[in-house]
Amino acid sequence: MKTLKKELVLRALVNEKKSTSSLALELSLSEPTVKRYLRQYIAEGLVTATKFGRNVHYSLSVKGRLFLDFELNTYFSREQDERLAQTHFNFELIDGLNDIDLFSPHELTELNDRQKEFRVRVSELSNTAYKKEMERLGIDLSWKSSQIEGNTYTLLETEDLLKNKNLAKGKTRDEAIMLLNHKEALDVIASDPDFFKELTIGKIENIHSILIQELDVERNIRKRRVAITGTNYVPLDNEFNIREALQMTCDLINSKSNVFEKAFLCLLLIAYIQPFTDGNKRTSRILANAVLLSQGYCPMSFRTVSSLEYKMGMLLFYEQNTIGPFKRIFIDQFKFSTANYF
Repeated sequence: MKTLKKELVLRALVNEKKSTSSLALELSLSEPTVKRYLRQYIAEGLVTATKFGRNVHYSLSVKGRLFLDFELNTYFSREQDERLAQTHFNFELIDGLNDIDLFSPHELTELNDRQKEFRVRVSELSNTAYKKEMERLGIDLSWKSSQIEGNTYTLLETEDLLKNKNLAKGKTRDEAIMLLNHKEALDVIASDPDFFKELTIGKIENIHSILIQELDVERNIRKRRVAITGTNYVPLDNEFNIREALQMTCDLINSKSNVFEKAFLCLLLIAYIQPFTDGNKRTSRILANAVLLSQGYCPMSFRTVSSLEYKMGMLLFYEQNTIGPFKRIFIDQFKFSTANYF
């Protein structure tokens, strides 16, 4: 069967439970053909079947959602009210990620080869040279991570601020504080990388507190509802449920043996849960790097990622729990960092 037809069958199940007859009608296929495809997808773990009396309805599994292919520009050519999207937190998602390999063997080979090159280069650096490269990467990360959140400092202005404490003309105080907070958070994770070999809610809260200090942002797990610009997805709004989801996330990340999966899940799930009123994506980027550094892996600056592409990849994950576009960002940025630092 052609991949295109497989995609069509799986796409027809997005956010809806359907019967074989409704799928056959929608896709202009015979019902026996649809049943044959669905048996195959159930065996592959992409589709689940649920009985309703005498009827059976089919839906995408967590795995089926994760690897469904979307083209970002095409998906976002529809306004948020026109997109067939999940609007609430998927409670099955985190549990479903336990036994799923997020990277293909080819992707892992590529990432591991870049990591090996990084380790060889780092082994040849003096402590002074290593610290200098960490400082350079930290400036780039502070700039890009802040730019993604709307900060208007240029990279050169960021360097002048972080190195010399010079405020850029025409910029707000909060923009400078955001950048300086990034530097402090990076200093914390670099000074004691072993501390982040195991993730806890307390460690997540500590990094968030550093990133939002002196800004008008509430500390600690939020107790009220938040909305996200550009999507109808509404995160959890109950403090107990947020803490439960965060604990599940920590347990999931700590249970994973692959470092790339650990870091990738930090980026995805902390932003998806939105445990704080603001600063969630900043926290996720710092923690992803904390995980990488804790295992001796190259940190990422995200310097060349498009802010718009980053946001679209994240919004797609919120709405569809699909990782493809954001995983490409992760792989590209790790490759960039291993090629351009140290």
